[in-house]
Amino acid sequence: MNISGNTVFIPGSTSGIGLALALALHAKGNTVIVGGRRADLLARIAAEHPGIDTVEIDTADPASIDAAAKQVLARHPDLDVLITMAGIMRVEDWHRPETFLASAEATVTTNLLGPIRLIAAFVEHLRTRPDATIVTVSSGLAFTPLKATPSYNASKAAIHMLSESLRLQLADTTVKVVELEPPAVRTALLPGQETSEFAMPLDEFVAEVMTLLEAQPDAREIQVERVKFLRYGEARGDYDQVVATLNAADPHGR
Repeated sequence: MNISGNTVFIPGSTSGIGLALALALHAKGNTVIVGGRRADLLARIAAEHPGIDTVEIDTADPASIDAAAKQVLARHPDLDVLITMAGIMRVEDWHRPETFLASAEATVTTNLLGPIRLIAAFVEHLRTRPDATIVTVSSGLAFTPLKATPSYNASKAAIHMLSESLRLQLADTTVKVVELEPPAVRTALLPGQETSEFAMPLDEFVAEVMTLLEAQPDAREIQVERVKFLRYGEARGDYDQVVATLNAADPHGR
């Protein structure tokens, strides 16, 4: 993915990593469309950051995805990058189904069905572009589980394998598939995570991501240094130790 000159749609980018990445990409000369559910946040972003477009979208709602896709493509027919950022994370107790089932279903709907539906809405258009990119967003927890968040872990592991599979299927097209794999980052994904010493500062994370994108335009996975402890535990042969360390150090974070 080139670092500039793109038209980028980022659903789920009214806060946290999504918004910070949107602003960084806009600063690099990209046309950026921020997507989110809350009209008030979208209006504020548009007012505070002239040049950034916004569209309402609820990635848990197929009809909303279809409507937003039509709006985005009507206003930005040169769209060539889709970043499937929207996601939720919830602590779950799987001892009793009444405490976890609704949360698990919502997590899978947002974190897995959402990206699948987004890609379905845009892939035909992206295939018409001379150089296009789909950026999926998994997590370090796709590779090392946090005990407190089973459905989140599973949804992000599925995103990793979806990314691997789509990259193979779309190899005969102009569409690249890039997987962004964040570690714990200081956002509001979970209560207390914004101030967690365990989590990576948001500005540092996005700065490193932008550096990696610029240095490795053909990268398949974007991994900041801090995620590699989780990403490669099995390959290094210290997976059990990584699992134990993660769950002892950060029982509530990502």
